Amino acid sequence: MIQTFFNVEIIAAAWPIVLSGLLNTILLSLIVVPLGLFGGLLLALLASIRHPLVRWPLMAWVDFFRAFPPLVLLILLFAGLPFAGLELGGFACVAIAFFLNTGAYYGEIFRAGIDSVPAGQVEAGRSTGLSRLQAMTYIILPQAVRNVLPDLLSNTLEVVKLTSLGSVVAVPELLYQARQAQSLTYNPTPIVVAAIIYFLMLWPLVRLLSRLENRAFAGRR
Repeated sequence: MIQTFFNVEIIAAAWPIVLSGLLNTILLSLIVVPLGLFGGLLLALLASIRHPLVRWPLMAWVDFFRAFPPLVLLILLFAGLPFAGLELGGFACVAIAFFLNTGAYYGEIFRAGIDSVPAGQVEAGRSTGLSRLQAMTYIILPQAVRNVLPDLLSNTLEVVKLTSLGSVVAVPELLYQARQAQSLTYNPTPIVVAAIIYFLMLWPLVRLLSRLENRAFAGRR
């Protein structure tokens, strides 16, 4: 059983391939998470504009990309755009698909955080001479982020896990490279190693998230 699922010799032989996939997964995460955060923050700031011409199209945008499966969106971009004369690599398609999908989720989280801050604090900031943008930057956003930090971390965990979808469009991330190593060694050990790496990479964030949630719960008691 051990020789089948955790063969040390195969781990040593496949490690360079798996390691390259791990580095690509980290790189992909460092790209898609900030993109999603930026897109979400932009959507949340636009949502603070109450004009119907802004609010209703924004709601439609967010609802559409939250409801649209990220895997389907990724395949649509990768396989469909070439028919429109725009051919992007797998890496770029993953970045765009995740920007659209995760940005919508981050946007709702940021919006909830902004709405949790009492409106009187904006008025107090404006009374001291701050512009609306300055009040949002220095008063509202810091409190909003603190209020929804567990949700932001939870969504970030999901985004990192979703990077494994890149294997569908041949992005050489961790899962794709592990499958390549498996096909070369005819052994499931590389897949097991990839699973262990995912766990070790994400478990500290899970524990941090649990501590933040417990602290937030204790603060409300």
